[in-house]
Amino acid sequence: MKTRTRIAGVFGAGATILSLVASALAFSGGPAQAASSDGCANGGFRLVNLATGATVAAAGGDRIRISIPASQFGTTFAVRGRYAQFDVRSADFAVLNQAFTGAANPLDITGGRFTPVFASKVPNHRGLVLNSAISVELDDEELSLQRTGTGLSMKIQAKDCAQGGIFQMEPQRSDGTTTRITHTLASSTTTGLTPFYFDNPNFRAKVGQFLGSGCTDVRTGPPGQFCVQVSTRVNIANDVSPRFVARDSAQVATRVPQAACNTAAPVTPSVRHCGGVSIWDVASGGRMGFVTGEDATEVANPPTDCVTNCQAQNQVRGRLANLGHPFPVPQGSRLIPRSAPLAP
Repeated sequence: MKTRTRIAGVFGAGATILSLVASALAFSGGPAQAASSDGCANGGFRLVNLATGATVAAAGGDRIRISIPASQFGTTFAVRGRYAQFDVRSADFAVLNQAFTGAANPLDITGGRFTPVFASKVPNHRGLVLNSAISVELDDEELSLQRTGTGLSMKIQAKDCAQGGIFQMEPQRSDGTTTRITHTLASSTTTGLTPFYFDNPNFRAKVGQFLGSGCTDVRTGPPGQFCVQVSTRVNIANDVSPRFVARDSAQVATRVPQAACNTAAPVTPSVRHCGGVSIWDVASGGRMGFVTGEDATEVANPPTDCVTNCQAQNQVRGRLANLGHPFPVPQGSRLIPRSAPLAP
């Protein structure tokens, strides 16, 4: 059957806008596929103009590929899915108010609660600006957003799933330099629901060991795709949901040390990571991802150095060791203070 591509509820859905985006509705590939796992069942995003309430969404399993003038999105627009949601600031593609909705799913990690995770993920473009129309692709549970400017491109990919590798932000600069992205965790008025970074003690206890289905010896490995040497792991958790765990996932990106921060029970060498903020220098074409649930506590090899067409995707493999995380997280493993100035 021929693949159909349709518009459903385009922002400012008048004849002028419809005729403008109609010329961009070219999408190659096979028929739209069903959700890739139980964690993504019936997932799908819609884009919402927060000022007018107008939306863009896929209908009936159809794919959407359109380019919409940024003026139709407003200063900040919402990305709303069954399981995940966030807002995007049009000017710089900063991501705001990233959260799980708590929708029912066999792989839910929230305990059925609306669960805030990030207050913001803000890129510093150092004077460069995004000024193009915003390219949108929607296909089942997958979303891609892209905007460009002179010497600059920003891309956001997301999957509307209850857990897994569900998000990545990718900056690209024509001068080839890095982009600094600051991640700030959310705060919640619900007791215990404010997320925090912690040094996962399950990983720290096994640092240096080789684990996975491909290992023959915990001391020597041999190292490989399914035999990985354990290193320390910084995760995100809260004090309400035992299954909720996440982490920042960097690809061709380097975390900026925060010298004034460490675990509450100090470790040597210092973690140099704060409890509510992480700062990253991301290579042009690199990415900052958001990995949740089982994927966040797998003992996996670092991601490859991909700088072109890197994909946000679920990474559960089944053949890797999964060390999980303690709940509640011990106070001594929590990173403090929540934020601190960078050293000069």
